[in-house]
This record gives sequence, structure tokens and C-alpha cells, in this order.
Amino acid sequence: MATMNISLPDELKEFVDAQVSEHGFGTTSEYLRDLIRKQRDVAKLRALLLEGAESEPVGEFDADYFARLRARARGRTKVRAKAKA
Repeated sequence: MATMNISLPDELKEFVDAQVSEHGFGTTSEYLRDLIRKQRDVAKLRALLLEGAESEPVGEFDADYFARLRARARGRTKVRAKAKA
């Protein structure tokens, strides 16, 4: 694992320390790794959304399409609920 040193103003250091305590992180490094992973996920999602927005439509999306999509999602939710029971 690589090591990275950063300098923070006292105000930011106090904020980070408070976040570590409040959210149950064992160390500042764990907190920062979590923030970085979340930001990486945001960047991936943004790229996927942009890719989708730039792609050609693949069909017509009317009220019936969304009704079928909701029904399919409800079916999956029921399957998961049964699996947990």
C-alpha cells in the first residue's frame, strides 16, 4: 500500500478528527479512503450517465414501459424479501 502525506489547516484537521469519531472510523486514513472511494463511485456514475445521455434511444419509453419496469422491480423486491425470511 502506498503512503501519502497531506497538510491541512487546523480547522480542516479538527473537522476530519470529528468525522472519524462521529462515524466510527478507526483512523483518519480509513475515513479518507472512504471519501476517496465514494468520490470514485460518483465519477463512475457520472461517466455512465453521460454515456447513456449521449447514446441513441433504443426504444419508445411511454407510460406502459414504465409500468412494466415498476412491476418487474416489485417482483425482484418480493423475491429478495422471501430470500431473507
